[in-house]
Amino acid sequence: MLAFLLTLGALLGVVIVLAYAERKVAAFMQDRMGPTEAGPQGSLQAVADVLKLLQKEDIVPAAADKKLFKLAPILIFAAVFAGFAVIPFTPALVPAGIGIGVFYLLAIVSLDVVGLLMAGWGSNNKYAMLGAMRSVAQIVSYEIPAGLAILSAVMVCQSLDFQEISYQQGALMNQFPGLEYEMNWLFGIEALGINTTTIGGITTWNIFRAPILLVAFVIYFIASLAESNRAPFDIPEAESELVAGFHVEYSGFRFAVLFLAEYSMMVLVCLVAVVLFLGSWNTPLPNIGPVALAYWTSGTAGEVSSIGWGIFWLLSKTFVLLFLQLQLRWTYPRLRVDQLMHLCWKVLTPIALAVVLIAGIWRLLMI
Repeated sequence: MLAFLLTLGALLGVVIVLAYAERKVAAFMQDRMGPTEAGPQGSLQAVADVLKLLQKEDIVPAAADKKLFKLAPILIFAAVFAGFAVIPFTPALVPAGIGIGVFYLLAIVSLDVVGLLMAGWGSNNKYAMLGAMRSVAQIVSYEIPAGLAILSAVMVCQSLDFQEISYQQGALMNQFPGLEYEMNWLFGIEALGINTTTIGGITTWNIFRAPILLVAFVIYFIASLAESNRAPFDIPEAESELVAGFHVEYSGFRFAVLFLAEYSMMVLVCLVAVVLFLGSWNTPLPNIGPVALAYWTSGTAGEVSSIGWGIFWLLSKTFVLLFLQLQLRWTYPRLRVDQLMHLCWKVLTPIALAVVLIAGIWRLLMI
């Protein structure tokens, strides 16, 4: 229960900061001020918005399916929030360390599709239903290239455990007996006399140790934008066509829950990208001769220092990806439906299949 409350509280804080940051980033890119009144530099605007939503009347349409309408926001948020259970925040802090964390995450997050359909159908509104159908079609489609990109990382790392994958990308990988020797031979660098397990830092991240995973990371990041219904893939919420998409009939607290679920999904997909491709909680600073930056800025597994450093590096990398998501929203125009599906099925999916094949060959040849 304590881990649940701490994770929920931290997530609420991150979402509030992210909502404020999005407004400021949008304002900067559009040459305007953004929030300025509520708090210093408008920093309390997101908090004021939350309080406003909580005070609004909770309206349920008379012709709506009331059970589905009320249950949908809870299911959508629960599916997203449950995904955080397997994310390793530090070497010693994992809410639920299970050996099949990657499989669990893919399974549990896909349940939000059911909630989206419930929200659209239960609203008894044509626009809401169209938005829900668009969203489900988009999410189900882009789960294919995203899943293949994740699969390529799993094939190279030979593990479904997020924590083990994290250890493999840093100087602390000697916590797993025999892993150091295996990973050196896996990437074919032992013959060069270079041992990245002692160098650590950015040299041990998956996108650098196995270059094909850099392509997988790009595919995953693009697909994750569609999974989160973020621009330029926000067709399900195309306000010029559908008013607001599947949540058009929601107000007050239930709308706030849907808003929280969307931003929580943004945070979750960025955390997964960081864990699988960008070194997880490991430091980007390598050991340079006698200057052991990797060890100084990582701590020792199990110590309090490792918790602080781990959270710092994990959140720093995550916020960089979140900023990139915000920037992309205000840079590229919204895609048409045909363009969105063409990108998924005729561009990303074939490339992702090729990446999986190359990753498998790489694993066989380098081991």
